[in-house]
Amino acid sequence: MSKKTLYTIIIVLILLGVYGYEHFLKEEEVQVAVETGKAEKKDTNSYFLPASTTGLVIHHEGYSLSYSETHEQAEWVAYELKKSHLSNTNHKRPYFEIDEAVSTGAAHWRNYKNSGYDRGHLCPAGDKRYSQVAHDETFLTSNISPMEHQFNSGIWNRLEQKIRYWTRMHDGVFVVTGGVLKGNMETIGDEYVSVPNQFYKIVLDNNSGKVKMIGFLMPHQDSKKPISEFVVPVDYIEKLTGIDFFPNLENTLENTLEASSNYKAWSLY
Repeated sequence: MSKKTLYTIIIVLILLGVYGYEHFLKEEEVQVAVETGKAEKKDTNSYFLPASTTGLVIHHEGYSLSYSETHEQAEWVAYELKKSHLSNTNHKRPYFEIDEAVSTGAAHWRNYKNSGYDRGHLCPAGDKRYSQVAHDETFLTSNISPMEHQFNSGIWNRLEQKIRYWTRMHDGVFVVTGGVLKGNMETIGDEYVSVPNQFYKIVLDNNSGKVKMIGFLMPHQDSKKPISEFVVPVDYIEKLTGIDFFPNLENTLENTLEASSNYKAWSLY
């Protein structure tokens, strides 16, 4: 065997070894995420994350969530929406996929088929157009909830657009959203995915000089009313859901912000 041939074989073996090691690390990282429900959080400020009532918190690149196995959906999804995130890029719409990071098993998208309900995004794909990865991960089934089409494309969509408008006016906001997983609810599919009777969004502005917060609670039905009519204090949503939304805030500040329902402070923008 010539030296040239020997060197070639050695180089190939080294390259195969490096590839195999990187592949092993990647597989190990995925396995840890699946087993523990934890992954590196790259673009969500953990300081503002709500408390979890289920203990099953998942971190994706563009958002975090607390999964409810009982209801086969997130009790909350939380994320930062930065001005730099707002983009008109139209990524190809991917298929919905099961979120493998949910150790108890996220609901299958087939539960929604012929159910009469949309696969309603909690973290909207429109808020994550700044990258293909961030956009595509909004199509994980842990980020969807059954929504009536007219509600999803109507008042809910109007609220999402208003939050993007506020994001442009500031240097970003922090958003928490989900269905109210309480009371008597219809279910769909073989996994009995709960259909919330109400949905909420909470918006925190920590960038415009004076911290402010606003909460919205919407019946799960189409409405032509202005979104201002759905404003409620955040502490009311807390009592309704049993979730402590901003446990890391200083208590006095938290109590003041969560008791507010001042839409005028936001309507100036």
